[in-house]
Amino acid sequence: MTIAVSPDALPALVLNADYRPLSYYPLSLWSWQDAIKAVFLDRVNIVAEYEHAVSSPSFSMRLPSVVCLKSYVKPSRHPAFTRFNVFLRDRFQCQYCGTHEDLTFDHVIPRRCGGATTWENVVAACSPCNLRKGGLMPRDAKMWPRQKPVQPTVHDLHNNGRLFPPNHLHESWMDYLYWDVELEP
Repeated sequence: MTIAVSPDALPALVLNADYRPLSYYPLSLWSWQDAIKAVFLDRVNIVAEYEHAVSSPSFSMRLPSVVCLKSYVKPSRHPAFTRFNVFLRDRFQCQYCGTHEDLTFDHVIPRRCGGATTWENVVAACSPCNLRKGGLMPRDAKMWPRQKPVQPTVHDLHNNGRLFPPNHLHESWMDYLYWDVELEP
């Protein structure tokens, strides 16, 4: 289960058995309760801990901040075709004017002209551009997407997700996120 990020909730970053996050966007996080349950079910190893602990009358444990699955979960090769994933593929940017505001999606070849609702024909578009283009073909509207719409890989979406970090990243997570950043000397 992925949860909303709140520093007060003490979520645990969930890594696959290869020590990579299960997903970057949304970031693979579990509530501290789910993380502890997974520890007791012997499904994860604790990699890092918070200073905060929970206790029962007979047991005390620091909350995990990073856990690693014991069994590798093979990532899907092809992401689901969803509105959110279309926006993520297009980096939350209108493919006609470049704005990040008031996004919806547009069929490049309109449905009335036989355009399908597929990765290769749908792009993120702001409402004003979508209304301006309407049901016209790109050449008739003189509006072409900035990039050709294609079906992304999970890797493509992860790379794009790294451009939009969540509002809170705990310091213990940083060694497991953003693998391509330059290391400090």
